[in-house]
Amino acid sequence: MFHPRRTPRRTLRALLLPLAAGLALTTLPATSAQAASTLTNGGFEADGSGAAVPNSWSEYGDTGASYVESGGRSGSYRLSHYSASAYKVETYQYLSGLTNGNYRLTAWVRSGGGQKSAYLALKNCGSSEQRTDLPVSASGWIRIVVPIAVTNNQCTISVNSDANAGNWINVDDLTFASGTGGVSVKGADISSLPKSEAKGGVYKTASGTTSDALTVLKNSGMNYARVKVWVNPADGYNNKARVLALAKRVKAQGMKLLVDFHYSDTWADPGAQSKPSAWAGHSYSQLKTDVYNHTYDVLNALKSQGTTADMVQVGNEINGGMLWSEGSTDNWSQLAGLLNSGYNAVKAVSSGTTVALHLAKGGDLSGTRWWFDSAVSNGVKFDAIGLSYYGYWHGSLHDFQTTLDDAAARYGKPVFVAETAYPFRLDSKDSHENIIDTTGELVSGYAASTAGQSAWFRDILNIVEAVPNGRGLGVFYWEATWTAVTGNGWDPTAPSSGNGWENQALFGYDDKALPAMTWFSHR
Repeated sequence: MFHPRRTPRRTLRALLLPLAAGLALTTLPATSAQAASTLTNGGFEADGSGAAVPNSWSEYGDTGASYVESGGRSGSYRLSHYSASAYKVETYQYLSGLTNGNYRLTAWVRSGGGQKSAYLALKNCGSSEQRTDLPVSASGWIRIVVPIAVTNNQCTISVNSDANAGNWINVDDLTFASGTGGVSVKGADISSLPKSEAKGGVYKTASGTTSDALTVLKNSGMNYARVKVWVNPADGYNNKARVLALAKRVKAQGMKLLVDFHYSDTWADPGAQSKPSAWAGHSYSQLKTDVYNHTYDVLNALKSQGTTADMVQVGNEINGGMLWSEGSTDNWSQLAGLLNSGYNAVKAVSSGTTVALHLAKGGDLSGTRWWFDSAVSNGVKFDAIGLSYYGYWHGSLHDFQTTLDDAAARYGKPVFVAETAYPFRLDSKDSHENIIDTTGELVSGYAASTAGQSAWFRDILNIVEAVPNGRGLGVFYWEATWTAVTGNGWDPTAPSSGNGWENQALFGYDDKALPAMTWFSHR
């Protein structure tokens, strides 16, 4: 882990603007060195290690905490913010003479975390200031972007730290060019909601007003709902009838709908892909027909009631295949046949519905490549790639970004996070042990707190937004509404089973909407 341990001796001093210390810059006078229409010295290579003020850049605040040093991402040097004392500093570059239009700042960053704030910003551009916070990544570099609409022919590029003693960031390889940003999918899985409500679950706004959970989520910016479907579950929930009823509510909110087919009577994931009991003993040929008929039946019923699915997952976390053993990855030709049966059924109902294939282990580059290379070589048809990414299980944020970017580029498909979540506390509200319940299980730099949960969701959205060529669709937060309600536990065959996930929902133990929910309004 890199950790800068000293502030290099100052060789130059920035000219400070006559503003009150600590206030955000609003308008910046252009000096002759800064009055350019292109970003200059974005790789911090012009000066060499120890430069107190990077060439073409200016500084404001505790300027001793901003400097150039060796260890760049692609070149020899990088910009660092660090001080042994608490500090607040901005490193900025002013551009003028810009052609009005949409622009995007791209940068590679690292951060040890712990700051009050650490972010890149585009401001004084004529439109509202845009910021992107630095994710906590102490070793691997992370790419982030900041989009802006320039309407006044100028813009200020700003690197900001409001930090405690010993906090640090690295920034390198900044580019500023035409482009756009944002994500189109800001969603959540709400599969547990109908059962929660039936068992007495209550949902409230952040201020404490009891409301419909979907209304609270929609008003926070959520625009897409993910709903799983089981074939014949023991508790009668997450079956065709329940999915149809929930879909009406989703569409009434103006949201889009993702239907997640598990092709099982219970949970399907990398460790379990059991056939529905009704399909037990069926031949491989019959299973292909089962997949087609079940997929078509559910989706056609949705279409008939005016709630056509916008996206469909053919299988859930199918790293090892589905409908074991016939559909195992030990027999790719058969797995391909089952997946294509599902694809064909989706398209037969609605040619415009996106078909996604969904794997777990979002930070596993080699495993993801192996799986999709095998799928492509076996003729599997798909429109998009979904990955589950839980940072406490699936590798670092750097690993996640590397895998996500590679999948988008290698297969030329849009990518999205089908599942992610993070705890806002560790203790349990019911008697069932939580899945994540100790500090040792957490991701470094992200506390089990409302602030930590918010930062996690924010940073996952920012990483997806940065997928090149606009191929990052967005994120689904997993089981946002699965609060601790007696009777709404993990096991559909056991009414008394508890919930190990309530500390990762987007509603707190007081049933109020949590701050992380506001990130559905991410650009």
